[in-house]
Amino acid sequence: MEMEGEEEEQKQQQGKSGCSKKLRRGTYKLSTSSAPINNLDDGCLMHIFSFLSPIPDRYNTALVCHRWRYLACHPQLWLRVDRSVQDLSEPGVFPNIEAAVSAARPGDTILIAAGGKHLASNIQIKKPLCLIGGGELPDDTTLICSRGSDSALEFLSTCKLANLTVRTELGCCLLHRSGRLIIDGCILQCESNPLDYLSCPLVSTASSQVKSHGDSVSVYHTRIEGGAKAVLTSGDLALQRVRVLYARTSLYFWFDVDCK
Repeated sequence: MEMEGEEEEQKQQQGKSGCSKKLRRGTYKLSTSSAPINNLDDGCLMHIFSFLSPIPDRYNTALVCHRWRYLACHPQLWLRVDRSVQDLSEPGVFPNIEAAVSAARPGDTILIAAGGKHLASNIQIKKPLCLIGGGELPDDTTLICSRGSDSALEFLSTCKLANLTVRTELGCCLLHRSGRLIIDGCILQCESNPLDYLSCPLVSTASSQVKSHGDSVSVYHTRIEGGAKAVLTSGDLALQRVRVLYARTSLYFWFDVDCK
Protein backbone atom coordinates (compact mmCIF):
# COMPACT_ATOMS: atom_id res chain seq x y z
CA MET A 1 0.00 0.00 0.00
CA GLU A 2 2.82 2.38 0.86
CA MET A 3 4.56 1.61 -2.44
CA GLU A 4 1.37 2.31 -4.41
CA GLY A 5 0.92 5.66 -2.56
CA GLU A 6 4.50 6.70 -3.35
CA GLU A 7 4.05 5.82 -7.04
CA GLU A 8 0.88 7.92 -7.27
CA GLU A 9 2.63 10.92 -5.68
CA GLN A 10 5.53 10.60 -8.14
CA LYS A 11 3.10 10.50 -11.09
CA GLN A 12 1.30 13.61 -9.82
CA GLN A 13 4.58 15.50 -9.40
CA GLN A 14 5.74 14.44 -12.87
CA GLY A 15 2.43 15.58 -14.32
CA LYS A 16 2.73 19.00 -12.64
CA SER A 17 6.32 19.46 -13.76
CA GLY A 18 5.36 18.41 -17.30
CA CYS A 19 2.53 20.95 -17.37
CA SER A 20 4.78 23.70 -16.03
CA LYS A 21 7.39 22.89 -18.71
CA LYS A 22 4.73 23.04 -21.44
CA LEU A 23 3.44 26.32 -20.01
CA ARG A 24 6.93 27.78 -19.91
CA ARG A 25 7.65 26.63 -23.45
CA GLY A 26 4.36 28.11 -24.70
CA THR A 27 5.00 31.39 -22.92
CA TYR A 28 8.51 31.55 -24.32
CA LYS A 29 7.28 30.98 -27.87
CA LEU A 30 4.57 33.64 -27.45
CA SER A 31 6.99 36.29 -26.21
CA THR A 32 9.47 35.71 -29.02
CA SER A 33 6.94 35.53 -31.85
CA SER A 34 5.06 38.74 -30.92
CA ALA A 35 7.66 41.51 -30.66
CA PRO A 36 6.50 44.78 -29.00
CA ILE A 37 5.23 47.30 -31.52
CA ASN A 38 7.71 49.88 -30.27
CA ASN A 39 10.53 47.74 -31.66
CA LEU A 40 9.37 48.69 -35.17
CA ASP A 41 11.15 51.57 -36.85
CA ASP A 42 9.44 54.93 -37.49
CA GLY A 43 8.65 54.15 -41.12
CA CYS A 44 6.79 50.93 -40.24
CA LEU A 45 4.82 52.59 -37.44
CA MET A 46 3.85 55.52 -39.64
CA HIS A 47 2.70 53.11 -42.35
CA ILE A 48 0.49 51.35 -39.79
CA PHE A 49 -0.92 54.67 -38.54
CA SER A 50 -1.84 55.64 -42.11
CA PHE A 51 -4.51 52.89 -42.13
CA LEU A 52 -6.22 54.29 -39.02
CA SER A 53 -9.18 56.63 -39.29
CA PRO A 54 -8.18 60.18 -38.28
CA ILE A 55 -10.92 60.29 -35.65
CA PRO A 56 -10.79 58.72 -33.19
CA ASP A 57 -8.07 56.12 -33.85
CA ARG A 58 -5.18 58.14 -35.25
CA TYR A 59 -5.97 61.01 -32.89
CA ASN A 60 -5.86 58.65 -29.90
CA THR A 61 -2.49 57.20 -30.94
CA ALA A 62 -1.01 60.68 -30.53
CA LEU A 63 -1.91 60.52 -26.83
CA VAL A 64 0.10 57.35 -26.12
CA CYS A 65 3.63 58.74 -25.86
CA HIS A 66 5.93 61.41 -27.30
CA ARG A 67 7.19 59.16 -30.11
CA TRP A 68 3.70 58.13 -31.21
CA ARG A 69 2.56 61.76 -31.07
CA TYR A 70 5.44 62.77 -33.36
CA LEU A 71 4.61 60.01 -35.84
CA ALA A 72 0.83 60.40 -35.64
CA CYS A 73 1.16 64.14 -36.32
CA HIS A 74 3.70 63.76 -39.12
CA PRO A 75 2.90 65.87 -42.23
CA GLN A 76 2.82 62.70 -44.33
CA LEU A 77 -0.33 61.71 -42.44
CA TRP A 78 -1.99 65.12 -42.11
CA LEU A 79 -1.43 68.85 -42.45
CA ARG A 80 -0.91 71.14 -39.45
CA VAL A 81 -1.98 74.68 -38.66
CA ASP A 82 0.35 76.29 -36.12
CA ARG A 83 0.49 80.05 -35.59
CA SER A 84 3.71 79.78 -33.61
CA VAL A 85 5.76 78.22 -36.42
CA GLN A 86 8.49 80.58 -37.62
CA ASP A 87 9.93 78.41 -40.38
CA LEU A 88 7.19 78.29 -43.03
CA SER A 89 9.38 76.09 -45.22
CA GLU A 90 8.56 73.10 -43.00
CA PRO A 91 6.46 70.73 -45.14
CA GLY A 92 2.83 70.31 -44.20
CA VAL A 93 2.74 73.22 -41.70
CA PHE A 94 0.72 76.38 -42.33
CA PRO A 95 0.26 79.65 -40.37
CA ASN A 96 -3.52 79.76 -40.79
CA ILE A 97 -6.51 77.59 -41.63
CA GLU A 98 -7.24 79.20 -44.99
CA ALA A 99 -3.74 78.38 -46.29
CA ALA A 100 -4.02 74.78 -45.09
CA VAL A 101 -7.44 74.30 -46.71
CA SER A 102 -6.14 75.75 -49.98
CA ALA A 103 -3.12 73.40 -50.04
CA ALA A 104 -4.98 70.29 -48.87
CA ARG A 105 -5.91 67.47 -51.21
CA PRO A 106 -9.31 65.75 -51.10
CA GLY A 107 -9.38 63.38 -48.13
CA ASP A 108 -6.63 65.15 -46.15
CA THR A 109 -6.83 65.76 -42.42
CA ILE A 110 -5.86 69.16 -40.98
CA LEU A 111 -4.68 69.24 -37.36
CA ILE A 112 -5.16 72.70 -35.82
CA ALA A 113 -2.72 73.42 -33.01
CA ALA A 114 -4.06 74.07 -29.53
CA GLY A 115 -3.48 77.37 -27.76
CA GLY A 116 -4.31 80.87 -28.92
CA LYS A 117 -7.10 81.76 -31.33
CA HIS A 118 -7.27 81.01 -35.03
CA LEU A 119 -9.02 83.46 -37.34
CA ALA A 120 -11.63 81.83 -39.58
CA SER A 121 -13.89 84.06 -41.67
CA ASN A 122 -15.86 82.93 -44.72
CA ILE A 123 -13.48 80.04 -45.45
CA GLN A 124 -15.05 77.90 -48.18
CA ILE A 125 -14.29 74.17 -48.13
CA LYS A 126 -15.08 72.59 -51.49
CA LYS A 127 -13.31 69.23 -51.05
CA PRO A 128 -13.64 66.37 -48.54
CA LEU A 129 -11.54 67.29 -45.50
CA CYS A 130 -11.32 66.55 -41.80
CA LEU A 131 -10.47 69.40 -39.38
CA ILE A 132 -9.36 68.39 -35.89
CA GLY A 133 -8.40 70.41 -32.82
CA GLY A 134 -5.00 69.48 -31.44
CA GLY A 135 -5.82 69.94 -27.73
CA GLU A 136 -7.17 67.52 -25.19
CA LEU A 137 -10.49 69.40 -25.09
CA PRO A 138 -12.38 71.45 -27.69
CA ASP A 139 -11.82 74.56 -25.53
CA ASP A 140 -8.09 74.27 -26.23
CA THR A 141 -8.50 75.09 -29.95
CA THR A 142 -10.69 78.08 -30.80
CA LEU A 143 -11.69 79.41 -34.22
CA ILE A 144 -12.83 83.05 -34.17
CA CYS A 145 -15.16 84.43 -36.83
CA SER A 146 -14.69 88.19 -37.19
CA ARG A 147 -17.69 90.48 -36.98
CA GLY A 148 -19.29 91.16 -40.33
CA SER A 149 -18.52 87.71 -41.76
CA ASP A 150 -21.32 85.42 -42.83
CA SER A 151 -19.70 82.37 -41.21
CA ALA A 152 -16.43 80.98 -39.93
CA LEU A 153 -16.50 77.93 -42.22
CA GLU A 154 -18.67 77.27 -45.26
CA PHE A 155 -19.02 73.65 -46.39
CA LEU A 156 -19.71 72.64 -49.98
CA SER A 157 -18.43 69.07 -49.68
CA THR A 158 -18.43 66.13 -47.29
CA CYS A 159 -16.36 67.13 -44.24
CA LYS A 160 -15.80 66.37 -40.59
CA LEU A 161 -15.07 68.67 -37.63
CA ALA A 162 -13.86 67.31 -34.30
CA ASN A 163 -12.57 68.67 -30.99
CA LEU A 164 -12.91 72.34 -31.98
CA THR A 165 -14.53 75.48 -30.58
CA VAL A 166 -16.01 77.83 -33.19
CA ARG A 167 -17.05 81.26 -31.93
CA THR A 168 -18.84 84.11 -33.69
CA GLU A 169 -20.48 87.37 -32.70
CA LEU A 170 -22.82 87.88 -35.62
CA GLY A 171 -23.55 85.54 -38.50
CA CYS A 172 -23.16 81.81 -37.98
CA CYS A 173 -20.40 79.48 -36.82
CA LEU A 174 -20.88 76.89 -39.56
CA LEU A 175 -22.68 77.27 -42.88
CA HIS A 176 -23.64 74.01 -44.59
CA ARG A 177 -24.32 74.33 -48.32
CA SER A 178 -23.97 70.76 -49.53
CA GLY A 179 -22.34 67.41 -48.77
CA ARG A 180 -22.41 65.42 -45.57
CA LEU A 181 -21.12 67.34 -42.56
CA ILE A 182 -20.18 65.57 -39.32
CA ILE A 183 -19.62 67.60 -36.15
CA ASP A 184 -18.18 65.52 -33.32
CA GLY A 185 -17.24 66.74 -29.84
CA CYS A 186 -17.19 70.45 -30.70
CA ILE A 187 -18.42 73.71 -29.17
CA LEU A 188 -20.42 76.20 -31.26
CA GLN A 189 -20.77 79.59 -29.59
CA CYS A 190 -22.59 82.77 -30.58
CA GLU A 191 -21.46 85.58 -28.30
CA SER A 192 -24.08 87.67 -26.53
CA ASN A 193 -25.13 90.66 -28.60
CA PRO A 194 -28.17 92.95 -28.83
CA LEU A 195 -28.58 91.63 -32.37
CA ASP A 196 -28.73 87.98 -31.30
CA TYR A 197 -31.56 87.33 -33.73
CA LEU A 198 -29.02 87.73 -36.57
CA SER A 199 -26.73 84.97 -35.29
CA CYS A 200 -27.09 81.20 -35.33
CA PRO A 201 -24.52 78.51 -34.46
CA LEU A 202 -25.41 76.21 -37.36
CA VAL A 203 -27.15 77.06 -40.64
CA SER A 204 -27.97 74.61 -43.43
CA THR A 205 -29.17 75.78 -46.85
CA ALA A 206 -28.83 72.35 -48.49
CA SER A 207 -31.70 71.16 -50.63
CA SER A 208 -32.70 67.58 -51.39
CA GLN A 209 -33.66 68.74 -54.90
CA VAL A 210 -30.01 69.31 -55.79
CA LYS A 211 -28.35 66.58 -57.87
CA SER A 212 -25.69 65.88 -55.25
CA HIS A 213 -27.58 63.41 -53.06
CA GLY A 214 -26.62 62.64 -49.48
CA ASP A 215 -26.64 66.20 -48.11
CA SER A 216 -26.99 66.06 -44.33
CA VAL A 217 -25.56 67.21 -41.01
CA SER A 218 -24.84 64.87 -38.10
CA VAL A 219 -23.97 66.33 -34.69
CA TYR A 220 -22.53 64.27 -31.82
CA HIS A 221 -21.78 65.32 -28.25
CA THR A 222 -21.54 69.01 -29.13
CA ARG A 223 -22.22 72.08 -26.98
CA ILE A 224 -24.31 74.77 -28.68
CA GLU A 225 -24.57 78.17 -27.01
CA GLY A 226 -26.22 81.49 -27.87
CA GLY A 227 -27.88 82.74 -31.02
CA ALA A 228 -31.51 82.96 -32.06
CA LYS A 229 -31.78 79.16 -32.31
CA ALA A 230 -29.36 76.23 -32.32
CA VAL A 231 -30.05 75.22 -35.93
CA LEU A 232 -31.54 77.12 -38.84
CA THR A 233 -32.54 75.37 -42.07
CA SER A 234 -33.61 77.23 -45.20
CA GLY A 235 -33.53 74.30 -47.63
CA ASP A 236 -35.45 71.02 -47.71
CA LEU A 237 -33.60 69.45 -44.76
CA ALA A 238 -35.15 69.32 -41.29
CA LEU A 239 -33.97 68.74 -37.73
CA GLN A 240 -34.44 65.11 -36.67
CA ARG A 241 -33.56 62.59 -33.92
CA VAL A 242 -32.67 65.19 -31.30
CA ARG A 243 -31.14 64.15 -27.98
CA VAL A 244 -29.96 66.54 -25.29
CA LEU A 245 -27.79 65.83 -22.25
CA TYR A 246 -28.17 68.31 -19.39
CA ALA A 247 -24.80 68.74 -17.69
CA ARG A 248 -24.15 70.97 -14.69
CA THR A 249 -23.13 74.00 -16.74
CA SER A 250 -23.80 73.05 -20.37
CA LEU A 251 -26.12 71.31 -22.79
CA TYR A 252 -24.75 68.63 -25.11
CA PHE A 253 -26.60 67.86 -28.33
CA TRP A 254 -26.95 64.87 -30.65
CA PHE A 255 -29.09 65.36 -33.75
CA ASP A 256 -29.33 65.05 -37.53
CA VAL A 257 -30.34 67.52 -40.20
CA ASP A 258 -31.61 65.34 -42.98
CA CYS A 259 -34.34 64.92 -45.60
CA LYS A 260 -37.85 65.07 -44.20
